[in-house]
Amino acid sequence: MTGIQKQNIQDMRRQGLSYAKIADSLGISVNTVKSFCRRSRLNAVDTSSDTGNEICKQCGKQLKKIIKSRPRTFCSDKCRFDWWNANRMKIKRDGVHNLICNHCGGCFGSYDKNRKYCAHACYISARFGKEARHDQRAILP
Repeated sequence: MTGIQKQNIQDMRRQGLSYAKIADSLGISVNTVKSFCRRSRLNAVDTSSDTGNEICKQCGKQLKKIIKSRPRTFCSDKCRFDWWNANRMKIKRDGVHNLICNHCGGCFGSYDKNRKYCAHACYISARFGKEARHDQRAILP
């Protein structure tokens, strides 16, 4: 691929053209165009007018909408981590289920109602027959 073709691919991709249209117009393979765009991190940006309301949940920064990808919620990993750390307890859960361990018979609480063991040590003991050594932190009366 020549330098001129690379420049044309970059220009066409920024205009929002698909891989197939770029490949047809330049007379090269679709996979060549796709590989070059991915290596160069060239994503087509949607220029439609409905992108004005997507903002980052954490900082309020305007988000770019990428064609053929799911809508973004955060502008960066830092904002995503910060939001989850600040809102960890606000996530709706079904509540704590009181369960009985299939190995030791102890009671424990879990958000997952399908859990079978109170701890990893009980799972290992039940599966491989080894001695269970754990402190039963979440034992309920």
